[in-house]
Amino acid sequence: MPLPSQHPAPVNKTTQTHPHIAIVRFSALGDVIMVAAAVQALRRSLPQARITWITSPFAFELLKGMEGIEFVVVSKPRSWADYRAFYRNFGSRRFDVVLAMQANLRINLLYPALRAPVKIGFDRARAREMQWLFCNRRIPFRDEHLVDSFLSFVETLTGEPASATWNLPLDEADRQWASVRLSRLPTPLIALHPVSSKAERDWPPQRYAELISLAVKFFDCGFVLTGGASPHERAVCERLAQAAPRHTLNLCRQTTPKQLAAVLAQADALVAPDTAAVHIARAVDTPVIGLYAVASPRLTGPYQRMDYCVDRYPEAVQQYLGREATDLPWNTRVHHADAMKLITVDDVMQQLVKALGNPA
Repeated sequence: MPLPSQHPAPVNKTTQTHPHIAIVRFSALGDVIMVAAAVQALRRSLPQARITWITSPFAFELLKGMEGIEFVVVSKPRSWADYRAFYRNFGSRRFDVVLAMQANLRINLLYPALRAPVKIGFDRARAREMQWLFCNRRIPFRDEHLVDSFLSFVETLTGEPASATWNLPLDEADRQWASVRLSRLPTPLIALHPVSSKAERDWPPQRYAELISLAVKFFDCGFVLTGGASPHERAVCERLAQAAPRHTLNLCRQTTPKQLAAVLAQADALVAPDTAAVHIARAVDTPVIGLYAVASPRLTGPYQRMDYCVDRYPEAVQQYLGREATDLPWNTRVHHADAMKLITVDDVMQQLVKALGNPA
């Protein structure tokens, strides 16, 4: 059983009128986007606070320009020399609060370097790899979306409710870059990000190809394909670009994080499995047809915008785990290679019609 959460005295009830708060989150873009919502909430709750966000170079590419935040950009430690450098760099710095928003051993070992009387971490159920050893306060346990778990850090610190907003710092140059490249495609414009970080979350490429062909016939729409630099992602996007060549644009490996956000902001909808593009699209208020069977969209779907998601998680739990989803722990995942095959092309088309409407 998780232990009851421990709450620090709210900052606005202490003698600190201008608290210095350190936030730690490296990780992947999707997680960073979700943390960004909590950081914006923190700025609203404590406008006089000094906020320092310790993050990775790749995450900073998307976050740079965010107002009111000092960024300390370092790579995740990979050697003892990296840890020594981190401890040396922070040896003379002092914080009032550390928000330990990442829990794995490589990051947990950084927390002792950050000197602060209050260090807030995850509850015992989510404080992976003994994070609880390095924190003296923790957020309460709840069965909640990941965005809500990050907002809980703000609520635990301030004693006030916190809500999610984004306002990503996109440059006009990035918006113009996206506009020029997307201008040749017909509308409505559908972004398709077919590959996630784990193969078990991916929908079969053949079904994406069928979806493109069917959607082009039905909507006379355009598709922009996005993805990273891995050979697998590039191969999948190259294959899908051939499904309807005059209606597709392959931008796989060709976007910076800000350019990807600008592309998604100009799309009428995104189709994607459980991946960072889902959370970026949510942040720029683009409808997301999320494809979920391995995990519940209640945990990792587009935050408070799940009306267009295809949710086959309950069926996957029944078929591959022999249980009911309601009987399992909140974060159970279905680690089966065939789980995503429960999602049909018709499932996705129905959600596209719901999101885009019937063509004129």
